[in-house]
Amino acid sequence: MTLEIAVLDDHERVARDMAEWSALEPGARVTFFHDILDDEAQLVSRLAGFDIICLMRERTAFPRSVIGALPRLRLLVTSGPRNTSIDMAAAHERGIVVSGTRAFAHPTAELVFAHLLEFARQVGRTSIAMKTGEVWPAPVGIDLQDKVLGIVGLGRLGRRVAQIGEAFGMEVLAWSQNLTAEACSGTPARPVGKAELFERADFVTLHLKLSARTQGIVGAAELARMKPEALLINTSRGPLIDEAALIDALQHGRIAGAALDVFDHEPLAPDHPFRTLDRAVISPHRGYVTREHLRLFYGQMVEDIAAYIGGVPIRVVEA
Repeated sequence: MTLEIAVLDDHERVARDMAEWSALEPGARVTFFHDILDDEAQLVSRLAGFDIICLMRERTAFPRSVIGALPRLRLLVTSGPRNTSIDMAAAHERGIVVSGTRAFAHPTAELVFAHLLEFARQVGRTSIAMKTGEVWPAPVGIDLQDKVLGIVGLGRLGRRVAQIGEAFGMEVLAWSQNLTAEACSGTPARPVGKAELFERADFVTLHLKLSARTQGIVGAAELARMKPEALLINTSRGPLIDEAALIDALQHGRIAGAALDVFDHEPLAPDHPFRTLDRAVISPHRGYVTREHLRLFYGQMVEDIAAYIGGVPIRVVEA
């Protein structure tokens, strides 16, 4: 019997060209889906005939109700080494194998500085202004040299951001709930208290995993501590920030801006305030979306599927 494979979340329509899916033939047939289905019943109806489903992490949700409604499902493959959108307990109870891939830290770290540099020098905004007829667009930039970069969460990604910040000549501060001086060793970051980081930083960037402990970790109190000219950057997970408090701070000019790649609900609703706030610079969860990174993801998805078909699953996600 031919194995039916679904590749979801291919919003950029590039998955087919990013890996050698033909290596799985003739025993398997691959179908690519480019749209977004928020309706659970529609999602289950679409996927009922598939044995293997490939997911882009934290895009299409796979709760217990979806997993339980797909009797043919045998293997879930996610980009990255984990995916909090999959109910792992439900998958294991059903005997469904979950495999992952490696993931790079540097694409998201680079996006942090794409947002940071746009805020500092406004190249994109100036380009638009010049193309619409302005001769000398008004924005005056700011230096990164000697500015303070505050990193909330100094894991693999946060450490990479710290290195780039040092290369720009920035002073780098770091805080997280369990951060120690030892954890900062080998990085340019100096550990400080949460209050000091938010008070001193010209740029605050978030790099924490979303959990019950970290949800809303940036709220009205933290935003009130920030300098009026400071920028908040979030390329991690939307719910790390109290969204209502951030919207209020931006609307009233209490901080200079927010650069956001992630949101409480994705994709961002057409009528969401972030789409019209001048102080918000937004991108559609592009942190990991680079050609090189997608080749890694999809290439290793093919490897995962081939290994499963061969009876020896690899990169199995246990929790």
